[in-house]
Amino acid sequence: MLKSAKAPEADRRSSRKGIWGWMFFDWAAQPFHTLIITFIFAPYFASHVAPDAVKGQEWWGYAAGAGGLLIALLSPVLGALSDATGPRKPWIFGFSVVAVAGVWALWYVTPQANAGMILFALGAFVIALIGFEFAAVFNNAMMPGLVGREKLGALSGNAWALGYVGGLICLIAMLALMSTSPQTGKTLIGVDPILGLDPAAQEGDRASGPITAIWYVIFVIPLFLFTPDTGRREKIAGAVQRGLRELGHTLRTLPKQRSLFSFLLASMFYRDALNGLYTFGGIYARGVLGWSTIQLGVFGILASAAGILGCVAGGWADRRIGTKRIVVASILALIVACALIISTAPGEVLFTAVAAESGLPNFVFYGAGCLIGAAGGALQAASRPLLVDQASPDRMGEAFGLYALSGRATAFLAPWSIGIVTGLFASQRIGITPVLVLFAIGLLLLIPVKSRT
Repeated sequence: MLKSAKAPEADRRSSRKGIWGWMFFDWAAQPFHTLIITFIFAPYFASHVAPDAVKGQEWWGYAAGAGGLLIALLSPVLGALSDATGPRKPWIFGFSVVAVAGVWALWYVTPQANAGMILFALGAFVIALIGFEFAAVFNNAMMPGLVGREKLGALSGNAWALGYVGGLICLIAMLALMSTSPQTGKTLIGVDPILGLDPAAQEGDRASGPITAIWYVIFVIPLFLFTPDTGRREKIAGAVQRGLRELGHTLRTLPKQRSLFSFLLASMFYRDALNGLYTFGGIYARGVLGWSTIQLGVFGILASAAGILGCVAGGWADRRIGTKRIVVASILALIVACALIISTAPGEVLFTAVAAESGLPNFVFYGAGCLIGAAGGALQAASRPLLVDQASPDRMGEAFGLYALSGRATAFLAPWSIGIVTGLFASQRIGITPVLVLFAIGLLLLIPVKSRT
C-alpha cells in the first residue's frame, strides 16, 4: 500500500535559493564518483599502484564491498535517528568532514607502491566512500520537504543533471590541465600539467583527490546557507532509543508493505549493478582495451554529457510516462550496454572478429558508455521520487536510510563478485559478467511495485 506523501504546505515548499542550495549538493559530490571511482583514480590505482590490472580490479572490488557493507549496516540506523532528532545538516557536515579527509589522502598514493601504501590507498578510498554516501543519505531525506510530489521527478532529475555537469567540468579540467598521456607527458590539449605536476610520478592523476575535496568544500556551502532544515524534535539521548525502536518496528512490518518492500529489494540489486559498472568501467577499459587516461577521459566526457541528457529527460518524463516505466526502461538499456561491453575487446565486437586497425571496438565502447550515462542518469533521477511514492512523509530520513540500505545491503555483492570472478578466471572480461545477473534480478523484483505516476 502506498503511503501518502502529502505534508503541510509549509513543509513542502522552499524558496528558490533553498532548492538550488539542495541541488548543489549533487554538483559538489559528483566529482567523487566521476574522478575517483570511475575515470581517474580507480584506473590509476589498477594500472600504476597495484601489481597488475587484474589484481587492481580484484582489490578495488574488495575495498568497495567492505565500504558498502558498513554503509548498509549503519544507514537505516542513522536515518531513523535523524528522523527522531530532526535536523539533517549536522549529519551532512560531520560526514562531509570524513569524506574530505579520505579523498584528500589519495594524493599521497604513489605509483608502484608497496603493500603498506596499497592498504593506505584502499583505506582512504573506503573512508571517502563512507563519508560521501552517508552525507547523501541525509541530503536525500531533505528532498520531499522542498517541493510537492508533482515536482519531485523534475527536482531529482535536475539535481542529478547538475551533478553530472559538475563532474563533467572537473573531468575536462583534469584532462586539459593535469592528467597526462604516458607517451608524451602532455595533457589532452597538448600542454605541460599545471602547478608543476610531475607526469612521471602520476601527480596529475593523484591530484584528483585534492581537486575533489576542494570542489566539494566550496560548493556544498549553499546547502548549509540557504536550504531549510527540519526543526529539532527531541534530544539525542531520547532520540536514540526511540529511533531504534521505530526502526525495528519498520523492519518487522516491512514485508507487509509489498510495494515498498519490493522496491527496496529491486533497487538493492539494480543500483548495486549500476555502481558496479561505474566502479569498474574505467578499470575495465584500461585493462582490456589498453586505454590511456586521456582516452578514458574522453569516454567520461561523452558518458557524462549523455548522463545530463538522461537526468533531464527522466525528470521531464516523470509525469508523462510514469516513474516506474522510466526505471524499467533504464534497466533494460543498461543490460544492453553491459552486454556490449562484455562482448567487446581489441579486434572483437559482439564476440566477432573485426580488423584491429578499424578502431571499431573503441567506438562501440564509447557508444556503450553514452548509453550507460543516459540510462544511469535517468535511473538514478527516477528512483528517488519512486521511493517517495512508497514512504510516509514524516519518516523520510528512515526511508532514505532504508534506501541506502537497499543500495548498500548487497553493495559488497557486485564488487566482491567481480573481484572473485576476476580472480578465479584471471580475466577482467569474465569478471564483469555478474553485473548482468544483478540487473536482471532487479528488473524482476520491480513487478509488484506501484507508482502514483
